[in-house]
Amino acid sequence: MNKGIIYGIGLGILTLLLFASNLFWGALSIPFADVCHILCGEETAKTSWQYIIWDNRLPQALTATLCGAALAVSGLLLQTAFRNPLAGPSILGIDSGANLGVAIVMLGLGGVVSTSTFSLGGFALVIIAAMVGAMAVMGILLFFSTLLKNDIMLLITGIMLGYITSSAISLLQYTATESGMYSFMVWGLGSFSGTTWERMPAFVATILIGLACAAALIKPLNALLLGTNYARNLGIPIRRTRTLLLWTTGLLTASCTAFCGPVAFIGLAVPHLARLLLGTTNHRSLLPTTMLMGASLALLCNLISTLPGDAGLIPINVITPILGAPVIIYVILKQRW
Repeated sequence: MNKGIIYGIGLGILTLLLFASNLFWGALSIPFADVCHILCGEETAKTSWQYIIWDNRLPQALTATLCGAALAVSGLLLQTAFRNPLAGPSILGIDSGANLGVAIVMLGLGGVVSTSTFSLGGFALVIIAAMVGAMAVMGILLFFSTLLKNDIMLLITGIMLGYITSSAISLLQYTATESGMYSFMVWGLGSFSGTTWERMPAFVATILIGLACAAALIKPLNALLLGTNYARNLGIPIRRTRTLLLWTTGLLTASCTAFCGPVAFIGLAVPHLARLLLGTTNHRSLLPTTMLMGASLALLCNLISTLPGDAGLIPINVITPILGAPVIIYVILKQRW
């Protein structure tokens, strides 16, 4: 049996086990048997436990699974396209655009947008602001992609856009109120618990569309591994491929950032872990492995975040650097060797 299939089956089982662990283990201790009864649709001694399982833990586990897979695939696409091992979803400034959109509504507008006909606030406004900010940066990148034929120049442009948005956020923070700063800081720490069942269809749809587009790019990505000129000689439309890649990465990153906050390191570290595990750069096996590994890592981070128990939850962005940074350090040292 192919090594990629074996590892894929193993990672699939691991993902299912971690998904189940997220349902059975949380900040509040619920007996194993009662969780099983709730998942089977049966009544339990406490109705509050049903709410915790169905309306908190289950959507949180689904969100972590999809977000981890999406960010990991985004990192793989960018690392292959730019042939840069340190490229990730944040490198093009797309998540910085989402951060700027949220900063504008939280720090500049006080978390509420009102007109004579309607008023919008709360988490719905945060999602809309993050999506608009991310798509605005992605639109600028697509414009520059028509002018710049060199991928490295486009990468540098994305980094510069990230610096510009960071400067704008710093200015908003300088003039913000204390409550606005606190809300923005909490959002920036990342969380998989903000996606309710009402918001889940939109989140699932955008992620699945993005992952389907990534799967359609497998052949062009394998050709790009051998260089742009080689891919062009094979009949790969370079400009169209780059545009689709930017749209795919932007859609996945924007969706994850809008619903979960700027989750760090998963997109940067997981593709390297997948390559180390498989020992290949063939995207036919690398992409699904990266997807499953990203989902597993996100579920593991969500599980670790419940360690304090009744004292509260550890923010996701406190955990992901601890798991992801050693991988990046290893990759850097390996390249040096």
